[in-house]
Amino acid sequence: MTQQRVSIDNLIATQLPEQPALSPDGGSIAYVLETTNRAQDRDERTPVRKKALNAAHWQQRLSELAAAHKVPGATLGILRLGEEPVLASHGVLNINTGVETTEDSVFQIGSISKVWTATVIMQLVDEGKLDLDAPIIDVVPEFRVADAEVSKSVTMRHLLTHTSGIDGDVFTDAGRGDDCLEKYVDALSKVKQNHPIGATFSYCNSGFALMGRVIEKLTGLSWDDALRDRLFKPLGLKHTVTLPEEALLHRAAAGHVGADENGPILAPMWSIPRSLGPAGIINASAADVLEFARMHIQAGLAADGTRILSAESAELMTTHQTDVPDPYVLGDSWGLGWIRFGWGGKRLYGHDGNTIGQAAFLRILPEDGIAVTLLTNGGNTRDLYIELYNEIFGELAEISIPGSFGPPAEPYTGDMSPYLGTYERSSVVLEVFKKEEAVRMRRTVSGVVAESMPNPVEEYALTPVSDGLFALRAPGTQGWLSLVFYALPTGEQYVHFGVRAAPRVAQ
Repeated sequence: MTQQRVSIDNLIATQLPEQPALSPDGGSIAYVLETTNRAQDRDERTPVRKKALNAAHWQQRLSELAAAHKVPGATLGILRLGEEPVLASHGVLNINTGVETTEDSVFQIGSISKVWTATVIMQLVDEGKLDLDAPIIDVVPEFRVADAEVSKSVTMRHLLTHTSGIDGDVFTDAGRGDDCLEKYVDALSKVKQNHPIGATFSYCNSGFALMGRVIEKLTGLSWDDALRDRLFKPLGLKHTVTLPEEALLHRAAAGHVGADENGPILAPMWSIPRSLGPAGIINASAADVLEFARMHIQAGLAADGTRILSAESAELMTTHQTDVPDPYVLGDSWGLGWIRFGWGGKRLYGHDGNTIGQAAFLRILPEDGIAVTLLTNGGNTRDLYIELYNEIFGELAEISIPGSFGPPAEPYTGDMSPYLGTYERSSVVLEVFKKEEAVRMRRTVSGVVAESMPNPVEEYALTPVSDGLFALRAPGTQGWLSLVFYALPTGEQYVHFGVRAAPRVAQ
């Protein structure tokens, strides 16, 4: 067994809207009626009337914008309760084969898989088999990391909220067998802390692989089989799989990384290791992602009324658990698995996913019964997401993605020297330095993902926004990304970038 470290970056305060009341028998009718009544109440306060979803329009906009942002292939799904979902597709699944993207094509949804894993965890909480605040070793007694105290005290809540401090991007390839998660957890025994437990937020793939092992222990099934039995089958999903040999039975997308004079370049590898399945290996169609979202909007009920998750657990997954040090580009806080977003005074939840040349997006506006998913296989995917989702949510809910982040109108001229130095986390080194009086950052990526990147070493100009906050933009993209410098209560210096914390290791 070989251990490899990979960085897969997810470029990633109002109160949560009141949850709908359910009928005594847990049926979905009460939810739909109350959602409809809310919409009627809003219509009485405003002259704006709800327009029916226009499938032809959104097909046209997907194709136009995907082409503009050089995305080889994409599918779009829009759900509004009470209407037929809109599905659209564009381009090709593989630039070398030219296989056309269709509505039933499956894409890697990446870290959106985490919410599926979290949902099964909450089912086990519903069944009384798991306590969110009990030590993980109560369920997986063999679990160890390098820090003995963390080994004894880390809980499921720490894992769900990315606050365990366990080095998050350890991608141990533990083979293709059903014992891969068992082997992966064994290999965690030498993994060090990225930060003290509970001290800050840092995105943690490793924690979700461990979570998958908890599911295996409590169900007696592999993680893959547990998801099939507990989610895929009861939700009626026909185009959702976890294994490559299953994906091959569908129209499966291949990732593309970078581009040359001839266009996008096919990624040299297709998937992350099976042992990271609970963190990001699900392949699904846009329609199936919407059915998963529908269940969460409907407080744990599938479209046919089947109870998948208790209303209490569905609500708890979306409630505030922890803030993030960098709330400017992705979400402002985290629930139990879900990312929380504040757009235009409304509370949304969702998740992004990035694998090797594929990117996926899911946003849910429960107040209006709306879910939108976008699955892509290369190109400037974040720019496509921003432009397309602004149009969709602008028309359907009169809100947009907060877009004010970027360089200030008046240049900020504070002292930048406290932030210079080298910051390091698993497989990524960030060097912040001055060059001709300008502040720059060099990012060096190592590991398997570096092998698939056209430029594993990149340098960015950093534009100061305020004290400890900088803006940067990747070449060829339109949107600005944020970089936040901060200190823990105990004084250690960190930088937050790509939803991950990296400690300063040298000045």
